[in-house]
Parts: sequence; C-alpha cells; structure tokens
Amino acid sequence: GFGPFGEHAVNASWIAVQELEKLGLRDDVDLHVYEVPVEYQTVQRLIPALWKKHSPQLVVHVGVSGMATTVTLEKCGHNVGYKGLDNCRFCPGSQCCIEGGPECIDSIIDMDTVCKRVSALGLDVTVTISKDAGRYLCDFTYYTSLYQSRGRSAFVHVPPLGKPYTAEQLGRALQAIIEEMLD
Repeated sequence: GFGPFGEHAVNASWIAVQELEKLGLRDDVDLHVYEVPVEYQTVQRLIPALWKKHSPQLVVHVGVSGMATTVTLEKCGHNVGYKGLDNCRFCPGSQCCIEGGPECIDSIIDMDTVCKRVSALGLDVTVTISKDAGRYLCDFTYYTSLYQSRGRSAFVHVPPLGKPYTAEQLGRALQAIIEEMLD
C-alpha cells in the first residue's frame, strides 16, 4: 500500500493492506506488507531492494484511485508519461521508469480469470479490469516491479474509503484476489 498524498491524507490502499494483514492468507503463504512513500526516487530504490530481500513468488501492489468505484485489477504497467510531481515535488526528467525499457509490460497473472473467479465468490465488492494504472506513482511502481520480476507482479486499485467500501470489505477483497492469483 501507499502512504498519504494529495487529497488522500489517509491512503485507502494502506488501510486495506493493513486489513489484509489482520486477515492473513493461507498458511503456506508468507505475507510481507510495506507502506510505500509516494516518491519516485524511493520507489526506484525500494522495489528492487524488496525483490532482492524476499525473492517472492509474487508481489501485489495496492494503490488508491480517487476515480475508482470498484476494486480494479491492473493488467499492465507503462514506462513513459510520468509528469505529475510526487510528495517531494519531484518528477523524473525523462518522464519514464526504466530508460530503454519496453513501453508496456503485462503481468503474467491472468487478470480476466482472477476477476471472473473472485466475482463468482459473491463478495459484496465489485471487481473490474483496467489497462491503465494512471501514469503516476501507482503505474510507476507497477512497471518498476514488473520489470524487476519479469511480469510476476500485480497491481490492485481500490477506491477511497467509504466510496463505496469499508476497510474490512477492501481487506476481504484483497485476500480473495491474492489467493486467486496464487492459485
């Protein structure tokens, strides 16, 4: 999950991830949660360091979208088009994640199947699919992680708390989504 930024003094993604941590995942899964600062340069250091430290099977990033009204599974990350200033008032001069990297990297996770299966569980949360994580820190982080992992990453956007879901609903949705991704 991410830390505060802009109008998101409390970032719903971090609250949802903390709910997931309380719920946990299956016994055979080691869950590590981190609050990622909304800073390009920190992401460029932190994401590769976390991959190196944990050698995970999968990394699932969770971010908030002020425009979202559903829990949204992002299919891919984009390399270029980053113009928004982060919490340090910084923006990459190249406006890209990885110089010379591919324009777009798809997750190896079949998001359409995950969406269908989680929707069939009858949770009180709507899950949808997207191909555009927004060209800000969410997309930047996702691309960086996809590049690092050769596609073994996922990204889930959640709406702001109460618009329309509670932290508990978001935590349960993340639990179901991640368990389905691991399957």
